[in-house]
Amino acid sequence: MLNLEAYKKAFLTYMEDQLPQKEPSNLYEPINYIMELGGKRLRPILVLMSADIFGGGYQKAMDAALAVEIFHNFSLVHDDIMDDAPLRRGHQTVHEKWNTNTGILSGDAMLIKAYQLFENYPVQYFKPLAQLFSKTAIEVCEGQQYDVDFEEREDVQIQDYLKMIEYKTAVLVAAALKMGAILSDAGEEAQHKIYEFGRLLGIAFQIQDDYLDAFGDQAIFGKQIGGDIIENKKTFLYLKARELSDPSSAEQLQHLFTITPEDPSNKIETAKQIFLESGAESATKEKIKNYTEEAFQLLELMDIPEKGKAFLKEFGNNLMNRKM
Repeated sequence: MLNLEAYKKAFLTYMEDQLPQKEPSNLYEPINYIMELGGKRLRPILVLMSADIFGGGYQKAMDAALAVEIFHNFSLVHDDIMDDAPLRRGHQTVHEKWNTNTGILSGDAMLIKAYQLFENYPVQYFKPLAQLFSKTAIEVCEGQQYDVDFEEREDVQIQDYLKMIEYKTAVLVAAALKMGAILSDAGEEAQHKIYEFGRLLGIAFQIQDDYLDAFGDQAIFGKQIGGDIIENKKTFLYLKARELSDPSSAEQLQHLFTITPEDPSNKIETAKQIFLESGAESATKEKIKNYTEEAFQLLELMDIPEKGKAFLKEFGNNLMNRKM
């Protein structure tokens, strides 16, 4: 097995060799642009890591890893259009740098290219990989639609939110790990367990992302603190605070999440105070811990080398402590 940085370096070398250099340039240049903007490359690393842990070798999994990363970036291109976002990773979004139509078309081409990469595998791998990818892709779309719907709904419950983040975030993490197992000829039980490990860790990661949005260190988190509060996002923190607060505080919080003041600083601080006083802040940290521990308990039941278990546990801890 390699270390995480070595997996990333090997993947980036492969990715750069595979990026399309052809006409029409206005279709392919935006694809190369978004793919080269950076990011942690967590999902492709998971594919490669899983293939090594299950004994298949990471080199065999490169096309699957690239498919996962292309799909992830395709979803970002279209999400940015839906959100009318000006920046992605500190640079212009594709639709801002080119235009909306180009963003839509280049994103469509990325989705097709992701599917094409599975054609490079023999039939015994192609079918299960394609089936998993199709299932995951539609779930990500469903998760995005739930997220959009929640902006207009006042009846969102915690179980609704958990389903949304499972589909929007966690299933792609889970699928990445399962792809490595498929390509290593792991049995059905092993494939199921590694998928569940990734799903649980992905949910924990997204809840933690919500938590850090309100209570993180901006220099470490890398995003504006309070962004979800400004955008009136119904996160776990918000929903738990509504559930735990006294009626007056719950009503105040609900009102805060209907307004968009020119200076949001007071709104952010008031919401954070309600999160703290209601106990939602500590309840959110406990939920993150519970999902992470459940993932690690499942990991201990897996029939893989102890070195692989330790590697996955280290990966999970680093993810939860934002060291990668």
